[in-house]
Amino acid sequence: MQTASIVANRDTDGPELLIARSPATGEVLASLRALDAEGAGAAVAAAFSAFAGYSRTPFAERQRWLARWLAIMVDEREELAQLVARENGKPVAEALLVDVFPACDALAYLSRHAHRLLRFEPVRPRQILFAHWRAGYRFDPLGVVAVIAPWNYPVAIPVIEIAAALAAGNTVVFKPASATALTGLAVADMARRAGFPPGVLNTVVLPGRATDALVDDPRVAKVLFTGSVAIGRRVAQRCAARLAPCQLELGGKDAAVVAADAHRERTAQGLVWGAFMNSGQTCASIERVYVEQAVFEPLLQRVVELTHQLKIGDPLGEDTDLGPMTTAEQREEVHRQVSAALAAGARALTGGVLPAGSGYYYPPTVLVGVTDDMDVMTEETFGPVLPMVPVASLEEGVRRANASRFGLTASVWTRSRATALRLQRELEAGVVTVNDHVVAFGEVTGSWGGLRESGIGRSHGRYGLLELCNIKYVTWDAGTDRAMPWYYPYDQDFGRFIRAGIPALYAAGRTKVVSLLKLARTRRFRTRARLGSIVANADRLFP
Repeated sequence: MQTASIVANRDTDGPELLIARSPATGEVLASLRALDAEGAGAAVAAAFSAFAGYSRTPFAERQRWLARWLAIMVDEREELAQLVARENGKPVAEALLVDVFPACDALAYLSRHAHRLLRFEPVRPRQILFAHWRAGYRFDPLGVVAVIAPWNYPVAIPVIEIAAALAAGNTVVFKPASATALTGLAVADMARRAGFPPGVLNTVVLPGRATDALVDDPRVAKVLFTGSVAIGRRVAQRCAARLAPCQLELGGKDAAVVAADAHRERTAQGLVWGAFMNSGQTCASIERVYVEQAVFEPLLQRVVELTHQLKIGDPLGEDTDLGPMTTAEQREEVHRQVSAALAAGARALTGGVLPAGSGYYYPPTVLVGVTDDMDVMTEETFGPVLPMVPVASLEEGVRRANASRFGLTASVWTRSRATALRLQRELEAGVVTVNDHVVAFGEVTGSWGGLRESGIGRSHGRYGLLELCNIKYVTWDAGTDRAMPWYYPYDQDFGRFIRAGIPALYAAGRTKVVSLLKLARTRRFRTRARLGSIVANADRLFP
């Protein structure tokens, strides 16, 4: 088991003691020697030193390393999922489904297609005076990228972001969450064994207070952070202090809007999975459901039936549906929200009671009678809680779904194509799915990110790749002309040239024709304009 940080491909211990524990039993899994601020700086230095060489490696070479990383992960998928189950608490099968599977898909996609996604993109200049240029966009790496990952998806989230950063030619300092540091180190060790050169990927176990050293380091070109709004705001403020860009994925209060024509069984099954998968510890979990009144009661009944059937227990068990929550602090927050809602008049049709015994277990809880001013309806719960609310119309459902300071994802449940298209447009979120929820995270070509307090920027797919690039517009002029029309001197002839040039290009009718004749009579036009290029692109004069 990898227990040391990895800096420049070498195991590196620090002065801080970190104990990894099982959320199911509380047993000690391992002791780790976490780094301090100085150790974080050393990791950044290694990445900074490696960047010059790595950024010039051909795409084919980067993609071979990604493919080797994928092969190792596929070979060791069971051991990795077992580690996720022991350290994070999700069942092994679920760890394979929602952690290992998306990570493998991202590695496969980028190892095969990164060169196409990031190759030079030629653009034909629209300005006729520049028609002779060869122009377009380069997608160059930024430099050192810091990836600060959460504990809820300790494989999928960091691997997707790290793989994209490396595919684009950046080097990385990766800080896994303390609660799942062993999983982060396991993933990083796989990358090391895949052959990435020293310093390209550095993985640091850091206590929270030492993370500031990573965020503040002027050698870090961009920070990718996934976590809570409070910490994300702090990261953004620290990045802003040195004008460094950051990409933030800060969670949500995702809503599902259910139309009266929705397929009842599919919808009930989808709501239960979308709310309780990973014990609700998903930024895109369903945390609010608005159901048209006509079908509310039968749908609620089926949701309750399905929830009662879920098996809660040892995450290493073959038939376990829900394991424990990952941290005691998060379980306490979930129970606080549920207890406050019950005290204010809500009813729990399942769950709602803090179980006795060891482990951070919390029962899947279906709530009714909730009101819009309750924390369980406004704050991110991040636990296995499903509030359901009847609404008089889809319009009311959309309005209440949008009345949130979050906007990560939302879902529509309907058999009507017209309803689906309308609500895809009207729901305010970074991702909207129809007749499913959460799963868009697993599609490598789909972007991921949200509005408002759900974060800044996008990950996944080509838009996620571009977040990790300097999008550089470049032009090439052969340079054979002695002088271009806009060069000095600004004499009387140049005045006539520019005064005729604007209407010649942008006016219409007789004014354009007259201006073209005036332009052609200027010395500047006759001696400096590229007449052949202008004639060849005359279609741009008369669009």
